[in-house]
Amino acid sequence: MIPLFHNAPAPLHLDADVLVIGGGLAGTWAAVAAAREGARVVLAEKGYCGTSGVTATAGPGHWWVPPEQRANAVDKRVASAAGLGDARWMARILDTTWHSLPQLDRLYRFPDDEQGRKQYRALRGPEYLRAMRQLAVEHQVTLLDQSPALELLQSESGHLAGARGWQRQAGREWQVKAGAVVLATGGCGFASRLLGSHTNTGDGYLMGVEAGAELSGMEFSSYYCIAPAGSTMTRSMVYTFGRYFDAAGRELEIPQGPGFNDALARALLQGPVLCRLDRIPDDIRTRLPQVQPNLMLPFDRLGIDPYRDKFPVTLHGEGTIRGIGGLRVVDDDCQTTAPGLFTAGDAASREAVTGAISGGGAVNSSWALSSGQWAGAGAARYALARRGTRTAIRNVARYGVLPIGTPGHDHRDTVRAVQDELHPYDKNLFRSGTRLQRSLEVLDNHWDRLRSQRSVADPTALLRWRETAALLASARWCYASALARKESRGIHQREDAPTQSPRFDAHLRSGGFDTPWVRHDPVRAEVPA
Repeated sequence: MIPLFHNAPAPLHLDADVLVIGGGLAGTWAAVAAAREGARVVLAEKGYCGTSGVTATAGPGHWWVPPEQRANAVDKRVASAAGLGDARWMARILDTTWHSLPQLDRLYRFPDDEQGRKQYRALRGPEYLRAMRQLAVEHQVTLLDQSPALELLQSESGHLAGARGWQRQAGREWQVKAGAVVLATGGCGFASRLLGSHTNTGDGYLMGVEAGAELSGMEFSSYYCIAPAGSTMTRSMVYTFGRYFDAAGRELEIPQGPGFNDALARALLQGPVLCRLDRIPDDIRTRLPQVQPNLMLPFDRLGIDPYRDKFPVTLHGEGTIRGIGGLRVVDDDCQTTAPGLFTAGDAASREAVTGAISGGGAVNSSWALSSGQWAGAGAARYALARRGTRTAIRNVARYGVLPIGTPGHDHRDTVRAVQDELHPYDKNLFRSGTRLQRSLEVLDNHWDRLRSQRSVADPTALLRWRETAALLASARWCYASALARKESRGIHQREDAPTQSPRFDAHLRSGGFDTPWVRHDPVRAEVPA
């Protein structure tokens, strides 16, 4: 296999049964689950496993429901899923979450309630991921920090055979040969400055589609989250108690619930919106430093008392992070349509457990925990059953590694184009066929320019262009799917098709590069047992 850079130090070569790409919540649970099945596991993380990703900056709640209450919880979730949820998958994550969190008792200090009962529902992100890193180390997982993956490897028979990438700190290429791969790379925030999302550039989607995987639910990518203006602190729970005002001090009608983001976005299109959090109950104020310890930092720096003072707010796009879309799973082990490629967390489509609405914090956290374990265990079983059958391998990155860095074309132009089309409320939140088509034309033009590149300058340029290709490809898949869903359903709302239509009781699968494609699969063709 041709090395990426001829003048670099000798590459690091490793052999494993399972390679996990991504070291956040889903990735660490996947690595541990694979190791528990007896697999040799390597985990490659773009940043530092234990501090990277959106969970590390949050106070993640979980969909933690006692057994006797689960039927009712599932019924409520199915009713809100706009026809795209699956009760069996919801029941699965409730059961897996219930049995998994107590496993961390030794590594994480869960609080007790007033009756002395241990509370597992909400965790502190930094301590949670620190515990998960320790658990992975105890299970002899080999951790490659600061080691972004650049492309997947396949055997001549088409089965996944590992990946290769770049170790930033060592300044060398890495290559891991493995019998199965789990993509747990997170979602795509489209460079929106969402807290913790800097590394979430859609890399897993790009690698997965290059290997033959399909995407699903990418049209559900228009979720936004409130934050203080000028801040990335997108911890939204406290804003359910907020009061909102225009620049003249008039209180605005911003209803809580499903219509909150739309109402706030429409007000922001008219001018600045100010918030005051004076209605937060005292007991919640007392608990906030433990549950979301970094929430008050922006206010402290600015000398603002949010319980008394008004402060300006904004909305940050969350893309597929609190959206829904991702790589399509085809079985209970979260395998994709590419043999030997598994996926978990925000890298995977969550339609089965969230339907057409956001999984928010609790469901998404439980999905990451659960899908990580299902994918890791499934990948281990797959790889162990195929030990000794591997053949020659080849790289599959046809669109990211080669077209890099022609002089005169700055990758930042393409990143700005993605931001200009995916961030504005009147393009992404309040959608119409005309605006979607116009945005796709802009993005297609940038794809053509990216595809014309031919030279690799250095590792840093390679990584930046790889991320740029992933951002741009993800944006095109999202808008191609949104254009194809000619209705309003869940978080996908179109002003030119404002009602839900039974014609679109379907999952929209997508893929393709130079010409993105979208396919309708009826709901009855849901993930098999």
